[in-house]
Amino acid sequence: MRICIFEDDQVYNFEPLTFTRPVYALVCGFTTLAEKIQRNFPDAKISFHTRKYLKDFLQNTLPQNEVNDFKDDEYLFINGRILADENLAKQIPYNLKEDRIFVKDNFLAAAKISGKNLEKLKQNLPDQISINHFENIPEEKVDVDFAEYIWDLIYANRNFLIKDFEFFTSKEKEKIKGKVYEGAHLVEKDQIFIDEGASVKPGAVLDASDGPIYISKNAKILANAVLENCIYIGESSLVRSGATIHDNVTISKICKAGGEIEDAIFLPYSNKQHAGFIGHAYLGSWVNLGADTNCSDLKNNYGSIKIYLNGKEINSGKQFLGVLIGDHSKTGINTMLNTATVIGVSSNIFGAGFPDKYIPSFAWGGAEGFETFKPEKAVEVAGKVMLRRNIEMKNFDEKIFNKVFEMTKDERIKKGF
Repeated sequence: MRICIFEDDQVYNFEPLTFTRPVYALVCGFTTLAEKIQRNFPDAKISFHTRKYLKDFLQNTLPQNEVNDFKDDEYLFINGRILADENLAKQIPYNLKEDRIFVKDNFLAAAKISGKNLEKLKQNLPDQISINHFENIPEEKVDVDFAEYIWDLIYANRNFLIKDFEFFTSKEKEKIKGKVYEGAHLVEKDQIFIDEGASVKPGAVLDASDGPIYISKNAKILANAVLENCIYIGESSLVRSGATIHDNVTISKICKAGGEIEDAIFLPYSNKQHAGFIGHAYLGSWVNLGADTNCSDLKNNYGSIKIYLNGKEINSGKQFLGVLIGDHSKTGINTMLNTATVIGVSSNIFGAGFPDKYIPSFAWGGAEGFETFKPEKAVEVAGKVMLRRNIEMKNFDEKIFNKVFEMTKDERIKKGF
């Protein structure tokens, strides 16, 4: 039996990050949600289900896995929004004999299906799989955690940084493999892991008094940077001199980080390397924040923060919530972003004053107004940016740009551009 990690009908709650990737490709802690699920079933064959326009991208990313292609006789479908801990396989057992669905709060957590039930799903494969696609199958309640919105990943990040640190270092005999220069300070050294090829320059402080710090292969921590409590720095990433990175931060591979950062997740190839603050934030890939970009994550009245997402205003229930930024978006120098600002895919924000708190994809401008960033120009710029990291833009990348442009057309019209 093969496991299939799927997307359900709540995927739109994770925009703008899920415009360009499946929901289970989002990172929390060290790894993606899909990798956390896979960890529970180490011997299982894994396949993936995603929206049709993302299939070629995902297949290229994971060439060894089936994508939207079901060749086996039986499958255990697992919801990609699950925040999987080490007990998932106990809640949703592998190798079940009878078809069964597993439900939490009316959401489909998993479904073991075969025979006619599988054929029925394959004949009309939906972009989002839900409980409604599995009628007359015995149901079982399970106690698993779902991410409902993107900020759930921000708030779960601390817990998974701790869990992932334990998972990846528990069998390591030596935790300091890279080079720590004289004059660097490591506090609670047993809670710090520095991988091969990584370096920590003089004057840098790594303080793990209240949570572990993991520095991946070939990452560089420059002089006088300060990293405090529950930090992950991905492979070949760079932390600039004088940076302050504290509490519950994931910087994925090949990123540049500087200024002040807290409670934030950066996906690969994104840069915030200059002065400025960002907190309780989630950045997609290929994002670049200009010098002295500042993001509020707390209202002056300390109230619950409302956010505009997927066409409606939502009360997040959170006191702290910063910016959410889609892939390939950029800010100019001295950009100011209000609490709970959402910036779509491939937008460019610049100029004085606070821009709108909801900025659609392919927007060009700021507080004084926006115009449309034409998709052909956006593709051209993105291709140049990717080549700087020796990555060539593929045809499916361009198709995703065009698809997202069409999907978000009404948002731009509503904003008057």
